[in-house]
Amino acid sequence: MTRRRWLQGALSVVALPHLRAASAAPSGELDERKVLRVLFSSAETSFDPARISDLYSRTVTAHIFEAPYAYDPLARPAKVVPLTAAGLPEMQDDYRVWTVRIKPGIHFADDPVFNGKKRELVAQDYVYAFQRVVDPANISPVEPTVLDLKIRGLAAARDAVVKAKKPFDYDSPIEGIHVLDRYTLRFTLEEPRPRFVEALAQSDLLGAQAREVVERYGDTIGDHPVGTGPFRLKSWRRSSRIVLERNPNFRDMRYEAFPTASDAEGQAILARLKGRRLPMIDEVDIVVVAENQPRWLSFLNRQVDGLVGATGS
Repeated sequence: MTRRRWLQGALSVVALPHLRAASAAPSGELDERKVLRVLFSSAETSFDPARISDLYSRTVTAHIFEAPYAYDPLARPAKVVPLTAAGLPEMQDDYRVWTVRIKPGIHFADDPVFNGKKRELVAQDYVYAFQRVVDPANISPVEPTVLDLKIRGLAAARDAVVKAKKPFDYDSPIEGIHVLDRYTLRFTLEEPRPRFVEALAQSDLLGAQAREVVERYGDTIGDHPVGTGPFRLKSWRRSSRIVLERNPNFRDMRYEAFPTASDAEGQAILARLKGRRLPMIDEVDIVVVAENQPRWLSFLNRQVDGLVGATGS
């Protein structure tokens, strides 16, 4: 599969090279918004990162929430680059200690919970994301993977809750996830993990979350995802249709990538997109269609821009 086909088939909504879609507005005038139309082959489960158990939900949350790092869209082999972080992590003690500095001035999407004020992203929001995964009350499918990172004190915090049969204490410090200041956090691991940065590049599952939002919505938090990413949830009919819209609070972020000099296709994509403000589209319209044939025909007839899941081809 070529990179172009992969980009068309996946929901890389912040940098998709083929942006489509003006449609008729109710007034009869042309709607100049750029709308990416995508078909899912299976239904989503939840938009709460701590409780996601499927690929399709993760495809959506990756563009609502943000981890400190991401992957360069064109670099081969894969290359981790800063997303909300101010730079690459500082490593010490043979990859056991990782220090991450977050850029100031990044804000969450607006939500009534914030009472009309801008809510800035801080280091503690990432600590909270890790805590939620190991909170037994969430029964997180991601918990085994996160515990396997060997973050010092994280498993002990979970085990103490299970043993005492009491709620998880989010105010109790965890030795291996230490907030140094408002924008800096340090991870301390029990053993060397040279690839730990990959966990810090999982926006779909470990993106920053605002504690006050989760606490306000409680068990319905999966219906109210609020992150710092380029999109926010506009509407949702379960197992039927998901609509994302541009996050008006999203910072000024420009397309950048680093394909190798010998990668002609990657260089061509970079030449076309370099410097353009992200996201490049205004809305993402996702419809769930389980049957292979109508989904594939819709794509061939250019009624949609991309497919996520089996194509039947």
